[in-house]
Amino acid sequence: MSFHDDESSDLGLAGQTKLESFLFSCELSSKVPFYTFQEDEEEEEEEEEEGLEHFLELRTVCLGEGAKEESNVVEVTAMNHQGKTVSVPIANLHISCLPMVSLGEFELKAPVTIRLKAGSGPVNVSGLHLIASKVEDSDLSGEEDEDDDEEAEEEITPIKPAKKKQKQ
Repeated sequence: MSFHDDESSDLGLAGQTKLESFLFSCELSSKVPFYTFQEDEEEEEEEEEEGLEHFLELRTVCLGEGAKEESNVVEVTAMNHQGKTVSVPIANLHISCLPMVSLGEFELKAPVTIRLKAGSGPVNVSGLHLIASKVEDSDLSGEEDEDDDEEAEEEITPIKPAKKKQKQ
């Protein structure tokens, strides 16, 4: 199940997740062979108190303009479910046969390091930066009041049937 699916869910119940998404992109090359996606250290403590979590949803990995005739291997390093760091190759790109890979909704919890393991690039990695937060009761109370007002306005008094005239 995709974490992104929660965005379309109804926020009518407390304890649900609110999801914000932002574009993400980085370029890997022989000059800049890795990129680490993580939340800001200064904001990390505040966000933990607020229940915020950062995710990176990778969508595409593609060769940039000027890529050479060579294999470009891209790998990601992140934590697995047991809290251990794991490195996994996600793309082996070549300009003549496979210049781009679509990863779908490949979601990883921060911190994530994306590395150009082989080749000189440039390789462009794109996706979404997702920020998940818990919805509190106080956040919902304002929405519920607005919904009640709208429902009251929509109520229509029932129409009474017209009296039939009798023929004489």
